[in-house]
Amino acid sequence: MFTISFVLVNACGGGKTSSGSLGSFVAIMQVDEPIEGVCDNDKVYAILPLGDNGQVKAQSPKTNEEIAQMLNAEVTFLKDNTSYSDKGMVRLIVNCKGEMVQCAIDNKTKSAELDAQIVAVFNTLKSWEAATMNGTPVDSSVLISFTIKNGTIEL
Repeated sequence: MFTISFVLVNACGGGKTSSGSLGSFVAIMQVDEPIEGVCDNDKVYAILPLGDNGQVKAQSPKTNEEIAQMLNAEVTFLKDNTSYSDKGMVRLIVNCKGEMVQCAIDNKTKSAELDAQIVAVFNTLKSWEAATMNGTPVDSSVLISFTIKNGTIEL
């Protein structure tokens, strides 16, 4: 088991810029236990692409629609529970090489079986485009929320 908390750092040192934007805020995860496969456990970012701050989120090899199709095709729990409704969130860690090195349910559903099946589908998405900060690839956390309505998953 591990705990992850976020530390928000203002990289500019000055809050709002003269144009009124939020500036270059950087959120760094505080990793309590090492995450195998990341490039730097001290610098795992929660990317916040605000305006032109140079932050770009990690990109999945599939669109959200394609991931939802995979989930709806492969998650057998929902085929047996067609009236099931719920919500949750998946947390992925994508390293600076674009490899998804960790996947877990961040906000659990009411079913451990369902959570395990969702994680199994996301675990097939191993190769990503790494997040970048000012053009430099970085380790990052990716959060993907989902809802389930009448046995169908939507991202």
